[in-house]
Amino acid sequence: MGNYFHSVILKEESCNGCTHCIKRCPTEAIRVRNRKASIFGERCIDCGECISVCPYHAQKAVTDDLEDIKKYKYKIALVPPVVHGQLDTGYSIGKVLKAVEMLGFDRAYDISPYCDVVSAIIKYYIDNNLVPKPAVSSDCPAIVRLIQLRYPDFLPNIIPIDSPMEVAARLIKTRVVKEKNFRPGDVGMFFLTPCPAKVTSIRVPLGIGISYTDGAVSVRKVFASLCRNLKELQNVEDVEGYEYSGRGIGWGRVGGQSYSIDSKHYLAVDGIENVIKIFDELELGKLEDVDFLEAYGCLGGCVGGPLLVENSFIAKRRIRYLSENIASPPLMSEEKVKEMLDTGILKWTEEIKPKKLISFDHDIKEAIKKMEKTEEILKDLPNIDCGSCGAPTCRAMAEDIVNGRARLEDCIFKLRERVKKIEK
Repeated sequence: MGNYFHSVILKEESCNGCTHCIKRCPTEAIRVRNRKASIFGERCIDCGECISVCPYHAQKAVTDDLEDIKKYKYKIALVPPVVHGQLDTGYSIGKVLKAVEMLGFDRAYDISPYCDVVSAIIKYYIDNNLVPKPAVSSDCPAIVRLIQLRYPDFLPNIIPIDSPMEVAARLIKTRVVKEKNFRPGDVGMFFLTPCPAKVTSIRVPLGIGISYTDGAVSVRKVFASLCRNLKELQNVEDVEGYEYSGRGIGWGRVGGQSYSIDSKHYLAVDGIENVIKIFDELELGKLEDVDFLEAYGCLGGCVGGPLLVENSFIAKRRIRYLSENIASPPLMSEEKVKEMLDTGILKWTEEIKPKKLISFDHDIKEAIKKMEKTEEILKDLPNIDCGSCGAPTCRAMAEDIVNGRARLEDCIFKLRERVKKIEK
């Protein structure tokens, strides 16, 4: 895995070498050798696809525990819209936030109003042509890293604004530190995360130097306790004193961002494989009429995150119901958006550069030799991409052979040919 932090890790003792993960990994970051999977850290984007498809639960996400919040004097939970899709819509937003506080937090904040903040900024960028079209949402960290790795030409298209999680963390922590006379280190901001990509975006942020979010707790980890707390609140009058927005809650499902900015020429795509197909189309110069691209690595959007509990279709329905039946304040005016952007606290401060992968060698002459050798080996392989060798494609297998990570006999078809020759 190298020195780079990854929230997706492999438990080798649980791996049975089934190859499900290598077929679904969008960046060909996984190999199976000797019935055990391994991850190439430089290729992994922490999308969590391998977690979703592994039947043996060998892939897992590294997240914080509730014990970790005790390190801080004042503990804040950031609750994303997707959490409300996990629970029956009979529970009010106020009760849900109160139930989150009962997990050990001093205060819980719903992120939906901060989704509105980001929606206003996205609209401002698109209306004023501040990035090339299609403007690409920066909300899904896995998509940003995918672009960085596979589609670097589209890096300028990404709207350079923090995600609602980070916007909430920055604005809330700044305010709480000032109002309660705390030091920044006294306040712990913890995000209830639906996916591992958000964890990585906290530990190794893109576009900013340091995240104001101090940790991420898996929704799955706290779900049972959250349900128990809601039962305790069942006979309590509705809990008030919290801010939320129906429009912002809609961000929990694919299409929510586009609806929030009232875009007429948008494309909302979910599922990493579908996103790759769309970017392939964009590379060919197609889809010129699209102003805004809302892309999520998980099917359905955040409701399909691998660290959630509820069926994504049921969760999506709940999110839609809440977004349609909860009032929303007007979006910020352009003047207010300019004022917020001028503070510099919400914009990216660092350029995201393409992530270069060295598939063969740092030395250009040696790399060319290896590329030529790869093409020779590829001609000798069956080119059916069956995955039986432990690599996702025959080309990946050829590269592994050239780099000394595999043998030609790892291909079952080449092994059969060799056995037949020996038998003759």
